[in-house]
This record gives sequence, structure tokens and C-alpha cells, in this order.
Amino acid sequence: MNKIKTSFSHGNSVARIILDDGKGNVIDKIMIGELSAVLNSFQGNRELKLITFEGTGKHFSFGASVEEHRKELVSEMLPSFHSIFYTISQLSVPTLAKISGQCLGGGLELALICNFLFADKSARLGQPEIVLGVFPPPASILLPLKIGNARAEDILLTGKVITAEDAMAAGLLNEIFDDKATLDSGTDEWIIKNILPKSASSLKYGVNASRIFFNHILGKFLPALEETYLNNLMNTHDANEGITAFLEKRKPEWKNR
Repeated sequence: MNKIKTSFSHGNSVARIILDDGKGNVIDKIMIGELSAVLNSFQGNRELKLITFEGTGKHFSFGASVEEHRKELVSEMLPSFHSIFYTISQLSVPTLAKISGQCLGGGLELALICNFLFADKSARLGQPEIVLGVFPPPASILLPLKIGNARAEDILLTGKVITAEDAMAAGLLNEIFDDKATLDSGTDEWIIKNILPKSASSLKYGVNASRIFFNHILGKFLPALEETYLNNLMNTHDANEGITAFLEKRKPEWKNR
């Protein structure tokens, strides 16, 4: 059973990717592999003007699999997950996230790499990794780039979950709609008005230009944060305790080391 669904619309100029893994659309290694494969299949596609991401059901995504954050698995999972961000950057095709319900952890990171973020009023966005004793490498770069350090640190270091309205006020969202139905129809209208009249090749040059600093920072620092995560953080007691406690549904016992 596939964990993502892909379709094309508007004369094959818009690719729609739907995360489809049950209630929470958890991003595990199978979904990561499928996302990587479909994104790589877009290489050389001259007709593509936009890639959209959304979740099936009520939620965008609860985030990456906590099970696969365990020390014996994370060294495989994390580089695979990060490869998605490099591929999206290299494609230079405009991207748009349509967010309903929970958009947390790795799910929010997938949304953050997108050029445009649309949501409905049910959306709840957050990076709760610190609650588990770890940190989110992509979001640690992308959030400050998107909304500035002060607002980003308030999310990254508290693990708080914010509403769509708060995200809009912070400058994180482009549009808010009342519900998922109006999110779908409103996004389609926006695409027809703002994306379809443009040249696909010119859009790619435009993304490259607008993200020249963004992509440089991501490419320079994400490998460094990945190394810190795998070789330093995961050798601490508390990072492993936080993951284990979450999986065992108990309160972590921190030793501050």
C-alpha cells in the first residue's frame, strides 16, 4: 500500500502530492522513500509549474516517526529525510503546502521548505521535538529564515503549538481559509490566477533567484546540524530517554546530560 498519492492537473502543470498514511500521516522511512522517488521523477519535467503537498483526512501530518528516531534507526532515517529538502531545493519548482489540522515536527518542516503555505482555521503548527529531548535540524534553519529568530526560537525552544491565526500573524502563512473545502477551492483559484499564466522555465529561474540565500544557508548548515544530531545529541542520555519515554507513554526522567 502506497503512503503517498500523486496526481497531475491543469494540463499536467501542477503536481499534487497527498500524504496518506492513516489518521496522522506519519512520515516514516517508507513514506520518505516514496516522496524522494516522486520528487526525483520530476527532474527534467519542463511543464511543471507547481508542486502541492497536503495530508489526507483531517491532518497534514503528525510528523516524522518517533519510533525511527531511536538511536539505532535515526542514523538511517535522518539523512533520508533531509534528502527531500535538497531535492526540492534543486528542482526549483514552486511549492505550496495546504495545511489542515495537526502540522507538527517533520510535517511542519516539509511545509516550511515550500514557497507558499496555505491553511484553514483548524491548522495547528509546531515543532515539539524539544519536549522529547531533541531538536529539528531543518526547522532550526528554515523557521528563522521564514519568520526571524525571535519568533522562531519561541516555537523551537518551547515546543509550543500555534494556531493558524498566530502563524499568519508571524508571517508564516500566506492565506487562511475557513475550512478544508474552502482551502481547496481557494487554493485552486489562487493557482489559476497566480501560477498558471506564468512560464514554467521562468518560474524555475525565479525560484532560484528568490532563494539564492535561502538555499545557500540550507545547503551549508543542514549537513552540520545533521552531524551534530547524530554524533553528539544522540550520545546524550536525555535525548534517548525522551524518545523512549514518548514511546512508552510516560514522563521522561531527565539527567541533564
